[in-house]
Amino acid sequence: MTRRRRFEQWLLAAAIAAAGIAFGAEERVVAALFSAARSGDALPAGWKPLVASDAVPRTRYTLVDDAGITVVRAESKAAASGLSKPLRVDPAEFPWLRWRWKIDNLINNADLRSKEGDDFPARLYVMFDYPLEKLSLAERSKLRLARALFDPDLPAATLCYVWDNKSPPETIVPSAYSDRVRLIVVASGAARVGRWTDFERNVAADFRAAFGDEAPPVKAIAIATDTDNTGAFATSYFGDIYFYKQRFTNKSPGETTIP
Repeated sequence: MTRRRRFEQWLLAAAIAAAGIAFGAEERVVAALFSAARSGDALPAGWKPLVASDAVPRTRYTLVDDAGITVVRAESKAAASGLSKPLRVDPAEFPWLRWRWKIDNLINNADLRSKEGDDFPARLYVMFDYPLEKLSLAERSKLRLARALFDPDLPAATLCYVWDNKSPPETIVPSAYSDRVRLIVVASGAARVGRWTDFERNVAADFRAAFGDEAPPVKAIAIATDTDNTGAFATSYFGDIYFYKQRFTNKSPGETTIP
């Protein structure tokens, strides 16, 4: 273990102690533990490509070492795809989602309100097992068609946390492609480009804010970097992801930065 990694683990333990929280295995759900792998290894079991169209080049995902910690690097050049993992989590019991990511650059021509600009250097999807009977007849018909064309497991409700180029944090809008996907901006602009940032979100509260309903069980998560609509290039990094019963920090429900 490198000196940097030992220091970061000490920093993490100190943050937990300062918050007065001791997390046991029963207090959290591990969604992604990339740090347990080695740089150059195959992606951990359970992760599979998330592809909307075979006509578009795919984003390249690899495990790399970053300051002694293994993370996922995403490289996208006019490309689009993600990595998804099935996961069952009850947001009523484990509402707090915590993750870390880093981007090397913004996508200058991105516009989250248009299909032509629907690109992000970093996305984190939380997919929910939302009952079809709660959808309107028109929405059910569109979802069934999409499932037949693209993915039989396509969820009926998804939160997508994004790093945008200009929209302010806490912006919530429907995806330009589907109003069953709600985009939530958690980071914006270039202030922390090239630096790791931790985020903490209450997915139950975010689901209510986005869809006006109580959150059903989580069925899957996904990470993604996409640049197909703008034709741009982006490189991003994703760290471990957890669901917790309690808040990790006493800061705001969004960004919690580490220098």
